[in-house]
Amino acid sequence: MWLLVTPVMRNCLPRLKPFNRLQITLRHLSMTKDPSAEVLLEKRGCAGIITMNRPKALNALTLSMIRQIYPQLKKWEQDPETFLILIKGAGEKVFCAGGDIKAISEAGKHGDRLTKDLFREEYMLNNATGTCKKPYVALIDGITMGGGVGLSVHGHFRVATERTVFAMPETAIGLFPDVGGGYFLPRLPGKLGYFLALTGFRLRGRDVHTAGIATHFVEAEKMTALEKDLIELISPTKANVADVLDSYHKECKLDQEKEFILGEHMDKINSLFSANSMEEIVQNLKKDGSPFALDQLKTIAKMSPTSLKITFRQLKEGAFLNLQDVFTMEYRLSQACMRGHDFYEGVRAVLIDKDQSPKWKPAVLEEVTDEFLDSCFKSLGSDDLRL
Repeated sequence: MWLLVTPVMRNCLPRLKPFNRLQITLRHLSMTKDPSAEVLLEKRGCAGIITMNRPKALNALTLSMIRQIYPQLKKWEQDPETFLILIKGAGEKVFCAGGDIKAISEAGKHGDRLTKDLFREEYMLNNATGTCKKPYVALIDGITMGGGVGLSVHGHFRVATERTVFAMPETAIGLFPDVGGGYFLPRLPGKLGYFLALTGFRLRGRDVHTAGIATHFVEAEKMTALEKDLIELISPTKANVADVLDSYHKECKLDQEKEFILGEHMDKINSLFSANSMEEIVQNLKKDGSPFALDQLKTIAKMSPTSLKITFRQLKEGAFLNLQDVFTMEYRLSQACMRGHDFYEGVRAVLIDKDQSPKWKPAVLEEVTDEFLDSCFKSLGSDDLRL
């Protein structure tokens, strides 16, 4: 059962006029109470809490979920009784593993407008988290990929645990690291963002914090206590929220002495992924010939050549754009992928038939022309995403 009136709220109610008390009660009664709903929205203490509630589907984000989260997020942002917005995933293994890719693929095959609506509204939601005026805290405890990254990485605070698994694996399915990847990835240290985007490399646990993706690292068993301390704050500011998160982070000794998994390779990553083209990166890896370089070469060879070249240019351009312009660019790219071949083939090979043998068209980087890339980045005119 969801607590509709917390002790903190109850203490405030006697000081309010009866009409205001009724308004607050009705507002909380209107929150999602059905425990089987795909997204749970509740107000507790000072916080509005969003719980993605599809654990069996790895909390994959649907258009229906987006359409519930976005307006509630906007309401809480304007609500004088809400001081903090917190988002988390149901289950112990996942925050959100991404968007509902299979549904998008099916829609694209049948010309359904889901291929337009989902990307457009998802990016609007991602932008809302990045521009939210209230402190926005994402508890990324578990798998956090694709769409899950978009719901967390642009907000003020991201709290990782030892169970966190971060990745942007889109080049393996004929897509690109969207949801604002063109903004945050090129802003990671050195060429780390390029490496993560092009290879889909997975970061785990404290490494997610070390890489600069999470703002804090806390043991999974402390997350319930952390959430309780946050929602019990009285009219907190962003600084008050940061103080609570900082205290938990400082107390966490788990894996404190652990070396960053890519630490010994960062010099190579910075040099090998510093290039003017995707082809040049491949040449750098071949020329280097170290076990690390050859491993990355093997990984990149499996990816969609079209996706690799789109992604490389996305990050190059995104490094100089603001968040809103990145989303406009990425919406154009999403629609280019929906018009193409590789996304549907990638979903087939990786998620449906699971033969892991996609037949990319074109099959090599050199055949993905600059003219084709220009068409992917071209304005959609009246169909462009405007934020």
